[in-house]
This record gives sequence, C-alpha cells and structure tokens, in this order.
Amino acid sequence: MKAPASRTSLPGFTIRLAVRDDVPLIHALIRGLARFERLEHECVATEEALESTLFGARAYAEALIGEFEGAPVGFALFFHNYSTFLARPGVYLEDIYVEPAWRGRGFGTAFLKRVAELAAARGCGRLEWSVLDWNENAIRLYERLGAKPMAEWTTMRVTGEALAALASGSDV
Repeated sequence: MKAPASRTSLPGFTIRLAVRDDVPLIHALIRGLARFERLEHECVATEEALESTLFGARAYAEALIGEFEGAPVGFALFFHNYSTFLARPGVYLEDIYVEPAWRGRGFGTAFLKRVAELAAARGCGRLEWSVLDWNENAIRLYERLGAKPMAEWTTMRVTGEALAALASGSDV
C-alpha cells in the first residue's frame, strides 16, 4: 500500500512517504546514486537491511519517493539529529537522488523543499546535509536556496574495522 502523495508546484510531480513495498525501488535508486557518486564499490546496502532499518521495529530513517505522472523518478532519505546548542531536533538529509533522465526539471529542489517543510512542521531547528565537493551544480543550487557551506567544520567518519576497534576499546 502506497502512502498518500503531497502535491508540488510542479505539474505531474508528487512526493510521498515511502512504505515497506518501496524497498526494492529504494534499493535500485540507491544503486543509481552510488553510480552517480562514483562510489558503487562502497554500496553494500541490501533490500533486507533497508527493510529492517527503514521499516523494522526501530526505524532509523525515513524516505520520500518522487513520482512524475505515477512513475518513480527519485528519492530523498533523511533522519533526525539533535542540536545541543539549540536544544532542538534537526533533520539530516542523507541523500537526494533524481534519475539522470529526470534531472533539470526542479524535482531535486522539490525534494529539498519537502524535507524542509517536514523539518519545520516537526519543530526542528535546522536542516543539514553534505555534498561532494566536485558536485558544483548541486552546490550552486543549494546556495541559491539559502544554504551556507560550513567550511570551518570537517566531517569525520569511523567505519568497518576501525569502528569495531573503537567500540571494543582496542587500538586500531
């Protein structure tokens, strides 16, 4: 069963919350995103893992599906974080992806606006995301929409064996 769609200002384009039946579609779109970002070798997501983490007993993230005249064209995936300085929740936009054939029509902007609407409706103090430094088109779009680069911050990440070592208290 599909979730009701919200209309956008783009004729024929709707955005709806993803449901469990969308897992194969979300997986395929994630694979497309990985190809676009030249990171397909790092994409180990499976449909089973997506079903568990998006629709299991504890949902860690939410997804939106964008459809043009009923055909899926992209997705956005986001989750809540928290600002200690604001003492309010925030939203972290993990990914927006629009299939190559559908780009340049405003669908990505519509996704961003929809996530911002959800953040505002939920009382969030901010909306944040990362963008690859080579994706100049996206950076220009985000800046036109009012986003500010956080140049003074460096993203840090621990994964795989380093995460296991840190969690166990052993040296890497």
